[in-house]
Amino acid sequence: MNNKRKSLIIQKTLNNIYPKVPIPLSYRNTFTLLVSVLLSAQCTDVNVNNVTKNIYPKYNHPKHFVKLGRKKIERLIKKIGIFRVKAKSIYYLSKTLVEKYNGKVPNTYEELEQLPGVGHKTASVVMSQGFGFPAFPVDTHIHRLAQRWGLTNGKNVVQTEKDLKAVFPKKSWNKLHLQIIWYGREYCKARDCFGLTCKICKSCYPNRKKKFTAKKA
Repeated sequence: MNNKRKSLIIQKTLNNIYPKVPIPLSYRNTFTLLVSVLLSAQCTDVNVNNVTKNIYPKYNHPKHFVKLGRKKIERLIKKIGIFRVKAKSIYYLSKTLVEKYNGKVPNTYEELEQLPGVGHKTASVVMSQGFGFPAFPVDTHIHRLAQRWGLTNGKNVVQTEKDLKAVFPKKSWNKLHLQIIWYGREYCKARDCFGLTCKICKSCYPNRKKKFTAKKA
């Protein structure tokens, strides 16, 4: 089965299950989206939402976090993994936004990826969910599923993003990356499906017998 056929099966399945797809992270504006995505590295979205629900009502602008300072930011996010590193990034990216962008989040990849703590995946999420720009953010989970479904050879997330963009229509990217995230959490789990039991895996690889092991990003 070629990738075009697979992509049609995948999109049809995901659209049936998730006609309207919820956004995993809770946020109030583009800045708090940026902060939440940064916090979500090596941490569950649920944990991030539980922590930020007590932060964003009061602190939701770069100037707020600059005024707080690193140590107070650390105390606010201490329940999140590697919180000291993340607090440092949040403080300095907030400082940069205030000093360079008048407190506003820039809307280009180049400018976003120059902010402290912001990589390509984080920038892609902000471009997609914050600004509505067609983007296909690829995290380790999407990387794993793309391999299971035979859409990429698994060299790295950069290659996976390129391969997925090549096979799916641009207008579907923003919704599709969220659909894949939810599907991976609910149906094609890392230590459950193994490429053998979920509807998409069985449709794309009906004759697969052995567990599929994805290459790490």
